Amino acid sequence: MADNLKNAESSADTLVPEPERQKPLARVQAVPWMIVILLIAAVAWLGWKAFGPDELGDPIGTSLVAFEEQNALTVFSAEFAPVVSSEDSRFFGTINTRQVAVIPTRVSYSVDLSQVDRSRLDWNEQDETLTVQLPQISVGKPNLDEARAQYLREGIWISREAQDKLTRDNTQLAEREARKQAANPILLNLARDAARQAVTQNLAIPLEVAGYGDVEVVVRFDGEAGG
Repeated sequence: MADNLKNAESSADTLVPEPERQKPLARVQAVPWMIVILLIAAVAWLGWKAFGPDELGDPIGTSLVAFEEQNALTVFSAEFAPVVSSEDSRFFGTINTRQVAVIPTRVSYSVDLSQVDRSRLDWNEQDETLTVQLPQISVGKPNLDEARAQYLREGIWISREAQDKLTRDNTQLAEREARKQAANPILLNLARDAARQAVTQNLAIPLEVAGYGDVEVVVRFDGEAGG
């Protein structure tokens, strides 16, 4: 009888629907998120203590804590493949060589959050709106991936010195071209949009956890209308 009971229990276990089996796993995966939320609440409380001990309802102080640990926030990156060429002439012009290079290059866009202080934050208590004025997007130095570069060389004979010079010249040209492409207004707008979204999330969540409710965060950049 005991064996039959065990077999029945074993059969019942195999018939448990799949969603029921996944519930414990979902609870386990939710634990890190709960820890993150508790940490955000703790950060918000520290903001009150650090920036507004006499005014417990200081949303600007809470917001500054969200920026406190971040200097430069990378918000966007773009990859280019500049096509450049350089020439070299030696032995009084008797030996001429040319090299065409395609060098994959990545450029990052960031915001300097170390410049964000109280003067760049404005809280409208009536509308429950926090306005943030950010410095302009900064375009980083192009990161050339010369390991993936492709070269096409032309010339009867290319010395080692000539090849090194051609490569150095093409590296400089590729970096210059990547900077030019990275300054494209379309890419800068994409970087600004990404920065707005990141900063809005970084501020709205701590404010909500701190008890301010569903706060509207408006992000502007220096030089924009309304800034």
